[in-house]
Amino acid sequence: MPLFLGAIAITVTVIVYLVAIAMYEPRERVDRRLDRVFGQSAQAASISVPEEPFFQRAVLPLLTDLSRWVIRITPVGWRNSVRYKLILAGNPGGLETGQFITLYLLVMVALTLIFFLLTQGTKQQMLFSFVGFGFGLLIPDFWLKGRIQARQGAMRKALPSFLDLLTVSVEAGLGFDAALARVTARESGPLAEEFQRVLQEIRMGKPRRDALKDLGGRTEVKELSGFVAALVQADQLGVSIGNVLRVQAQQMRRSRRQRAEEAAMKAPIKMLFPLVFFIFPSLFIVLLGPAVIQLLGTFGQMTR
Repeated sequence: MPLFLGAIAITVTVIVYLVAIAMYEPRERVDRRLDRVFGQSAQAASISVPEEPFFQRAVLPLLTDLSRWVIRITPVGWRNSVRYKLILAGNPGGLETGQFITLYLLVMVALTLIFFLLTQGTKQQMLFSFVGFGFGLLIPDFWLKGRIQARQGAMRKALPSFLDLLTVSVEAGLGFDAALARVTARESGPLAEEFQRVLQEIRMGKPRRDALKDLGGRTEVKELSGFVAALVQADQLGVSIGNVLRVQAQQMRRSRRQRAEEAAMKAPIKMLFPLVFFIFPSLFIVLLGPAVIQLLGTFGQMTR
């Protein structure tokens, strides 16, 4: 019991801290910066300064402060695993490793306390507290895996069209880097962002081969890894990049068509369980219900 009371006190303190940051700290920080730049007369102008989103001005500062000591007690293996998952997910919300681990622990404690307070006075209070603890362990991990899958799916979907534009640009006379810059400037989404990062690494002096290999390693998209391997091999052997891009674009479209056919073949199997457990019982009730009622009435009259 003292442990749960202490956890409740910590949760209340965190909530009060969040509210205080959301109400006072962003405006004071803006006023101080404007005063240093423009002087005291800038206080009136600070009213029209647009505010940042609530997550960035309230939650992220708290997570940053707490992560300074949370990261010290976190096992190195789990920390590296979380860092790699955040890279695969594209660092959603700008979360760093320590911030996400802190948020993970806060969600776990909050759900445990919520289940504990909702079932207070019942015999199953401790059981439901452990259930809340389990949900707190699973929900952040499931959320992060969902972001990874969504990001990888968006890359797979955009890759054929991206390669078509890249092929046209290269065959029009542009170099590979110039064509890649042209296409990434026109496109948006996680795939374009990853290739923009590749261009930045190349401009900073990193070899193109290493930048492309790092691209395949931080996305874990099978099709994109195959494309990167083909580009690296073409660069080593001196093969025309235009031909490689055209072949890869055709192969990507063929792979997308095969995935669509595979998903269509899986659809009847996935529909079997809803049909058996939801639709068929309803049909049986509608079709056989009147007959069963008539039979019951007939047997009732015969027994009288």
